[in-house]
Amino acid sequence: MSEQDALLAGLRARFARVAVVHDWLMAPGGSEAILLELLAMFPGAEVFTSVYDPAPWAAELGGHRVHASALNRLPGARRHYPLLLPAMNAAFRSFDLSGFDLVLSSSHACAKNVLPPAQALHVCYCHTPMRYAWDPGFLRGERVEPLRPLLAPVLAWLRREDRRGAARVDAFVANSRHVADRIARFYGREASVVHPPVDVEHFLTLEREPDGYYLALGRVVPYKRVDLAVAACRTLGLPLVVAGDGRALADARSGAGPDARFLGRVSDDGRDALLRGARALLFMAEEDFGIVPVEAQAAGVPVVAFGQGGARESVVDGTTGVLFAEQTVPSVCAAIDRLAGLELRDDALRDNARRFGRPRFRVEMAAAIERARVARERR
Repeated sequence: MSEQDALLAGLRARFARVAVVHDWLMAPGGSEAILLELLAMFPGAEVFTSVYDPAPWAAELGGHRVHASALNRLPGARRHYPLLLPAMNAAFRSFDLSGFDLVLSSSHACAKNVLPPAQALHVCYCHTPMRYAWDPGFLRGERVEPLRPLLAPVLAWLRREDRRGAARVDAFVANSRHVADRIARFYGREASVVHPPVDVEHFLTLEREPDGYYLALGRVVPYKRVDLAVAACRTLGLPLVVAGDGRALADARSGAGPDARFLGRVSDDGRDALLRGARALLFMAEEDFGIVPVEAQAAGVPVVAFGQGGARESVVDGTTGVLFAEQTVPSVCAAIDRLAGLELRDDALRDNARRFGRPRFRVEMAAAIERARVARERR
């Protein structure tokens, strides 16, 4: 047995009952990948969440008991769960976690605000402190005007609740140094960093078939700034493929040039085919970490990314892509022009992506839990 396997086996033996708490379980995404990895580490764990749609999760969660809060019984909860955010703190505090030895929260909103029993160790894998509450720019472009008079007091209340919940966490693990800085700034807490698990092995097998187009891939929501990619490619007269859908899709389409194609949501096979042919991935958002740029690099695709947030940790400027300084069309155009003048090596791109593979996540996360256990016992 390796040292890493022994560590994980020791944690499983020490913590007989494990609760894994996640904000909500609807469509699979990046944060849900963390949940699944935590459940792989602790196969007997039970899952607690605010709102739960079992349809997409039958295969992954079939062996786990899933507890959904009372919010899940409200009419329309699964369609309009973001509107339930002000009630989620109370929903998570209502869970009875007595008898659990280890609580692992996977949180970008309220999951960390559960009330573990006194004997339990609570480790929070924090995707970010609640961006709705702490990041004024996050709601830019969202249609919140009807709620504007209520927004300021609600967000102030959410910040207070968020900070109060953070004080009950034994140890924070951040998904990037960028998020660790936010945790220090907003919560006054230190956090270790364990980057998310990415299925790099799959993307490393993709062979490049360059077709000259640029690619925007993922959800099309306001903060992702797909409109910037669209406008920059229109300005430069470059072909662009947008693969994804979301509430900002109409705005992105309105600024498109004749060489832009909008495919909507694509299958995994469709995604792979697009990555094979893409000249570069255009990643315009300030993300907490950002899975897609790592997947692209593993597939040998250079990345043009906004030089804030997690992209600074996954994209090596001038070696695996180009980082730009401002979310403006001229800045993006300059970055695309700069990329065109670089000769990037396929092996450098793929080797950089290998840093973020799945096995590494389990080893580092187990070590973080063990450090938290030791620190708690010394207090």
